[in-house]
Formats: sequence, structure tokens, C-alpha cells
Amino acid sequence: MKEFELKYGCNPNQKPSKIYMADGSELPIEVLNGRPGYINFLDAFNGWQLVSELKKATGLPAATSFKHVSPAGAAVGLPLSEVEAKIYWVDDQKDLSPLACAYARARGADRMSSFGDFIALSDECDASTAMLIKREVSDGVIAPAYTDEALEILKAKKKGNYNVIKIDPNYVPKQIETKEVYGITFEQGRNELVINDELFSNVVTDNKDIPEQAKIDLAIAMITLKYTQSNSVCYAKGGQAIGIGAGQQSRIHCTRLAGSKADNWYLRQAPQVLNLQFVDGIGRADRDNSIDLYIGDEYMDVLADGTWEKIFKVKPPVFTREEKRAWLDGNTEVALGSDAFFPFGDNIERAFKSGVKYVAQPGGSVRDDNVIEACNKHGMAMCFTGIRLFHH
Repeated sequence: MKEFELKYGCNPNQKPSKIYMADGSELPIEVLNGRPGYINFLDAFNGWQLVSELKKATGLPAATSFKHVSPAGAAVGLPLSEVEAKIYWVDDQKDLSPLACAYARARGADRMSSFGDFIALSDECDASTAMLIKREVSDGVIAPAYTDEALEILKAKKKGNYNVIKIDPNYVPKQIETKEVYGITFEQGRNELVINDELFSNVVTDNKDIPEQAKIDLAIAMITLKYTQSNSVCYAKGGQAIGIGAGQQSRIHCTRLAGSKADNWYLRQAPQVLNLQFVDGIGRADRDNSIDLYIGDEYMDVLADGTWEKIFKVKPPVFTREEKRAWLDGNTEVALGSDAFFPFGDNIERAFKSGVKYVAQPGGSVRDDNVIEACNKHGMAMCFTGIRLFHH
């Protein structure tokens, strides 16, 4: 297939639309089901690059959940604890494959943002992973291969219209990439930076200790940022991104946004949330929205107008700010990556509130000393990578 005609571009009024290779060669993909659109393919190709790099960096199967050309979540295939399985709504599934665990983590870290995602998988999609995908609201998936059973499961999704893309894992793009804006062509070399342990060797804080798991989490954070619309900041822990702040104009807003998502991820594990009893028949998305309300200040409004009875079997007690703060204080050993330098120490102060212990950022600000001082105050270990990772 040398070109694939799309229904329309970013918006229905943008026609005609297609994808093709500029040199006239065959596309490195095969559409096995459905009819992916313009944004679907942008998410698919960015997501595929992300999971491919995660697999190379860690040796583990990887998955990402993409929305609007930025990841909502990314993870590698480490086993799930009982609590993780419960907060990701997969505790009813037995013997999840490593790839399925990766997707459960990628989808589950920020389930509200992942609603209607496009999925990228580093390895052959198996039936275990396909069964998880089947249950979620999603636009499509890209992977290097699919088992026969997995493909049949996916083809039955969305009344047979679910988008399934197979990509050639041996495809190597040209080193020079171009795009057009307002009829003007931009050209640049591809970002071929390899993210590995060497990137985290220049530790500039008093605390020099970055253990192996923290290096894995920092790699996950930085690889995720490599394919996240800038400005961006990523919190990671236990083999997955737990909070991604994308496309903000100021870095402190990235740090706050990503930190609030990391806080929600951890608050979902609190006993107050795990013990919530939902009314029968409530959908997965409605459960996610209800948990978000319960964790946030909006729950007081739900109590006041009595709508809690439509959500919960038993009236849940208020999860007070003091209780939430006490629970969040138990979240430690979090890694944080930034796609450009931190201009002020306020980013570190905000990150500390979300349990950050390890930081990777390019360095190079005129206020580096202030940022280092903030890290030293909290006993954090911070490395300067010397590399910016803007993505637009």
C-alpha cells in the first residue's frame, strides 16, 4: 500500500486527506480493521516510537495510551499488585501477560484522560491484552503483530469498526524529517537521542544516590517526554508514568498539572477510595468520574444535593483534606523528568509535595543554583542531562 485515503484531516472540513511516503515507496503499515483517521495515525506513529524506545531501554514489553498527540500514560510490563489491579479495574482478570500489565498500567494511571485513547504496543498483541482493550472506550491500536485470537477479539469491537494497525517493526525512517505549516516546509534531523543510564550520570545535588529502579523510572519519564507536546513534565514510579503535564506555556503549570495527576493516582489507592461501593450497573467511565469527584472538593456538592445515592450504595464519608494530605505523604521514591530546564525552585517545591525523590532535567538555567538548593533542602537527587526534549 503506497497511500491510505483518510475520511478527513484534523477536522471534517479539511479535505482531501491521506497519508503516503514522499518517495513513493510502500507504507510501513497495514490496516487490518477499521478506517483510522488523521489524528489516529498521529497518535499511532508517536505512540509506536515511544513504546519501541521503552522496550529497548528496559527490555520489557511496553504500552502507551495516547490522546491528541500526547501520551496520557506509558508503562512497562511489570506485574500488578492487588491494589494496582483493583484501581485499574482488572482485578477480575487472571494471569495477565506482561504486555497486558503494561497496558493496564498505561491506561490506568490517568483513566479520565485515557478515555477514547489510541493504544500503542511494543510486542505482538496477545489475547490477554486484547481482552483488556475490548472493555475500554478506545479508538484503535497499533502493534507489530497480533495473534489470531487477539485479532478476532479486536475486530469485534465497536461493531466491527475498531481501528487495528500492524506496523513493520523493521521500518527505519529517514534521518531528515519535514512538515509544512502555512505552505512553508520545515526540515530538521530526527531526534535520535538514546535515553539510557549515561544520561543520568551527572548528579549535581548533595544526594548522589539514584538506585536502579529510579533510573528505570527516570528513563520512562524522559522517553515519555520525548513524545509529549511541550512544555511537559512527567512523574514516574514503579515502571510507569503516573502523571503527565503536557503542552503548558509555563513549566510550573506543567509541574502542577502532572503533580495533581500523580496525586490522584496515589489517592485512588487509599482505603477510603478502595472501599467505595458503587450502585449496580454503573459503567467504568462513570466509576472513574465518581472517584474523581470523591477525591476532589466537588464531593461536598454531591452530598449537598443528594445525588450520591445515584452513584453509591452506601453514603461514603468525606475524604477530608487532612486525610488526603496524610495519605499523600506516604507516596515516596517518585521520579520526575522535565523536557527543559527548571527556571525556578518552585517546581521542586511542588514536586516534593507529590513524593518526588529523583529528578532529571537538562540544566542550564541562570537559577540552577536555586533549583539545586531546593533539591538539597528536601534530600532529592537531581541529575543534569544537558539535553532538551521539546516535541512539537
